[in-house]
Amino acid sequence: MKKGLVAFALLLALALLPFAASNMVVFATMVMAKGLAVLGILVLLRADQVSFGHAMFFAAGAYTAAFLTAAWRDIDLILLLVATLAVTGIAGLLIGVFVTRYRGIFFGMINLAFSMVLYSILEKAFHITGGSDGLRIRRPTLLGFEFSRSEFDLVMFYVVLAVAAACCVLVGRYLLSPLGQALRAVKTNETRVEYLGLSAKSVLLTGYVISAMLCGLGGVLMGLVQGLASPEHAFWSRSAELVFIAVLGGQGHIAGAFAGTLVFEWVRTSAAALLDDSWQLILGVTLIAIILWAPGGLIQLWHRLAGRRTSSDRTGSESGVAE
Repeated sequence: MKKGLVAFALLLALALLPFAASNMVVFATMVMAKGLAVLGILVLLRADQVSFGHAMFFAAGAYTAAFLTAAWRDIDLILLLVATLAVTGIAGLLIGVFVTRYRGIFFGMINLAFSMVLYSILEKAFHITGGSDGLRIRRPTLLGFEFSRSEFDLVMFYVVLAVAAACCVLVGRYLLSPLGQALRAVKTNETRVEYLGLSAKSVLLTGYVISAMLCGLGGVLMGLVQGLASPEHAFWSRSAELVFIAVLGGQGHIAGAFAGTLVFEWVRTSAAALLDDSWQLILGVTLIAIILWAPGGLIQLWHRLAGRRTSSDRTGSESGVAE
């Protein structure tokens, strides 16, 4: 009940953000969009599997939007999201059938190989993908309405907020379901999962497809906000960034995906404003310090601070009673 109230309060605060700080709308939209991709990484981490190539689904989402908006000028945003889910779901299934046969470092590196193959295709197929320049993503309509740039930014904020909230609820229910619990069991003892009559490969494949679709949603929403689909979306550094943010936020918590993304993007933006050429140094030192202090991520750090505050309040009240 308490968690539900906190989630509702946070959702309400975000919904009011455009009225309180309109200059933060685009930044918040990008944070939530990337947070969806990180949420996909967290699903795989539940089974103790790390993918260093999930940026390929992020790129697939962005390029789906680029191709469809170029072919169909008045395409609706909702149709774009449905098409992205279909494309990345099928891609996740086809790739997942192969990669889910492996575990550990082999799982991560095979995903990386697929991602770099896609990156090379996007770079070399200039006449189709635009090469290193990428492809422009036109603004879609929403329920038949067209919007100016500023109006579209506001519309995207609320669309991404709604999609992120829905995905958090659905992923939470999935992880609490028997299939989601089996995903955790794959991490602890894969043989016991087989004894229960479940196929560990099928359990992981389901999680992989869900993970791919979440990354695809993040990619299409990020592409729509930026107005560009670029091969850099599929590069290995983007995949590593998503994994790093997942660890930063906290592997065991859905909220960690968005908390980690917020802190990562805020530190990167602030560091770039302070030092144009050395912002990576500030970013790296800051994030390493956070991880060393709270190995469980920002969510663990929050619980630790909240626990200290509760303990101090309890101590203060007890001393007051004693007086």
